[in-house]
Amino acid sequence: MTDTTTTTPTSPLLARPGAVAGEGADAGVAAHYGDPGREQRLLEEGLAVVDLSHRGIVRVGGPDRLTWLHSMTSQHLSGLAPRQSAESLVLSPKGHVEHALHVVDDGEAAWITVEPGTAPALAAWLDSMRFMLRVEVTDVTDAYAVLGEPLSAASAEGECLAWVDPWPALVGDTAAYGPETGHPGESRRWRELVVPRADLEAAVGDRPLAGTWAAEALRVAAWRPRLGFETDHRTIAHEVDWLRTAVHLHKGCYRGQETIARVHNLGRPPRRIVFLHLDGSGHLLPGAGSPLTLDGREVGRLTSVARHHVDGPIALAVVKRNIPVDADLVAEGVAGAQTVIVTP
Repeated sequence: MTDTTTTTPTSPLLARPGAVAGEGADAGVAAHYGDPGREQRLLEEGLAVVDLSHRGIVRVGGPDRLTWLHSMTSQHLSGLAPRQSAESLVLSPKGHVEHALHVVDDGEAAWITVEPGTAPALAAWLDSMRFMLRVEVTDVTDAYAVLGEPLSAASAEGECLAWVDPWPALVGDTAAYGPETGHPGESRRWRELVVPRADLEAAVGDRPLAGTWAAEALRVAAWRPRLGFETDHRTIAHEVDWLRTAVHLHKGCYRGQETIARVHNLGRPPRRIVFLHLDGSGHLLPGAGSPLTLDGREVGRLTSVARHHVDGPIALAVVKRNIPVDADLVAEGVAGAQTVIVTP
């Protein structure tokens, strides 16, 4: 029986000097430790670690686990080797993105890290789909935690299991809706280390800590979509260029596959993700979720907003596909210049 009552504990790392607690989706861990710009630089240099212990973790054991996950989600998972990482999506029957799965297998079980607060719903849905297969689904968020590290190496035998972010590579038989070369995400190294929650502080050790503000700024600069930020209840993977890492185009049927194939083969998505350089002359920035307007007409919304230590105020946004690519957009009185990610 799957336990769906898990609540994420407040991180003990919030007791570290200078820690300022995050809010919203990133509540329960530190937004920063006093100097977000320096923390970004430490991440880029590969020196810092990020407390992501608010993320959820679902463990799927049993000999049928990989073929079962393969049959229900968007990525090719049936041959996943031990310590190999993959990203996959759970889609609605109409192809809308419901869950983003960071999957790594240890040879006995698949470990899936997910957005904060979503593990109970994912575990419950997976449990409802078991039927007669030899799988066991457990929400282990109470017992295990996630640390973000600026590394791209898989964990070695004897080390804690690590999910390595494939972004922005084209994984398997897939397609890019943004640039195939020269992508700004190519320089971003990232992995999620799964550690026993009781060992969280020991796993950090004496390494400097960076908060979620720093990690988010580098994510936004890499054009990396995040569930619940770049997505809403209508999002299809094409709109945010998520096919490149999370969707296999010829793996067979799964829930939502018809929409993936139809849009890829016959048309373009109705919306597209863009990168924005925001006007930083004012003291305040518009918040994520703010409407974006063009000539007074609403054409989209900001999805993520950050202050980058080099580029200044930056953002991701989702806009209507057909708005001009050279148009400056406005959110809460702040102008933003577009960089095309998904082509119209």
